[in-house]
Amino acid sequence: MAQSLDDIVRVNVTVSPTAQTAGTFDIGLIVGPSTIISKEDRVKIYTSIGDMKAEGWTGAEPEYLAATLYFSQSNSPSKLVVGCWDSTGGESAADAVTACRAANGDWYACYVAEAVDDDIKAVAAVVEAMEPSSAYFYTTADADVASGTAGNIMETLNGLGYKRTFGLYSTTDHASAAVMGYAMGANTGGANSAFTLAYKTLVGVTPEPLSTTQVNYILGVSGNLFTQYGGSGAMYRLLVQGTMADGTHFDEVLGLDMLKAEIQIGGVNALIQAKKIPQTEDGLALLISAIEAQCEKSRIRGFIAPGQWNAPPVMSLQRGDTLSKGYLVLAESISSQTQEDREARKAPPIYVPVKLAGAIEHVVINVTVNR
Repeated sequence: MAQSLDDIVRVNVTVSPTAQTAGTFDIGLIVGPSTIISKEDRVKIYTSIGDMKAEGWTGAEPEYLAATLYFSQSNSPSKLVVGCWDSTGGESAADAVTACRAANGDWYACYVAEAVDDDIKAVAAVVEAMEPSSAYFYTTADADVASGTAGNIMETLNGLGYKRTFGLYSTTDHASAAVMGYAMGANTGGANSAFTLAYKTLVGVTPEPLSTTQVNYILGVSGNLFTQYGGSGAMYRLLVQGTMADGTHFDEVLGLDMLKAEIQIGGVNALIQAKKIPQTEDGLALLISAIEAQCEKSRIRGFIAPGQWNAPPVMSLQRGDTLSKGYLVLAESISSQTQEDREARKAPPIYVPVKLAGAIEHVVINVTVNR
């Protein structure tokens, strides 16, 4: 009988835990009152309009029409979640969106078909506090918005300071589903993939023939619109301005959501994958390295960039200092910890100052002519 080789050379194989990802930020949800999807199923995932047709959608449903705009944009998204709004059973639109979040946590942005002003306000409030972080897109053709009548939906949401709600004035049904589709398709996460929504073209959406006064009012309450710019020589159909109800630009909300999620999951993965992170400066360096790796993703995407720090000091970082990579990870020393924190096995506070790359959306050019 042959003897075991373990007596000579013993090999032990250890497989480290699988690292988790920060989730997806490129999938939209469309919720509507059609009965193709049951309340029990709540959501279904589709990769194309053809997939929806194959599952019984006729093409006349509001969710289908919204999905057509979603998938039709120049940067077509790869997936769509469609959810059930059981409006006949007394369920509110906000309840439906909440139930869709419980049923599927992969989607980032949402649109509710057939929503009226009260639905829009309720959904906006729910999304504002939703976890994981999300964004809400709505369309309004309310004449009170175009006329600037006090108390209209855009003015109301602007007054509430919601930073996760994107409103589009348009007489094209479901037009903001097109904006959501562009955003989810453009957000590939690859190198130099950072984008803004300003001045984009929306496939399938008709430009609004608004006066300058109407345009200025809508933009003034942090609304958005798709209209024409230029004259007979050059005519552009453009989305302006790409802001949420509080005036924050959508790309900033999205980029910070991604950065936060990636830093969080990077820290968790570091704790899970290590047999032990010692409560020493070397152990703290492991955590800092894990966080830096996540910040680097935002730099590669083009969301953060080198620049001068013009905010209040953060530890050794002073106003006027240059962030050479666009970010810095700083931590208080292990020796500064209280005994209570040490016994609780807490890390010292970690700080991550970042410099956003920003975006240029307005230009003034001065031309001087000499005869």
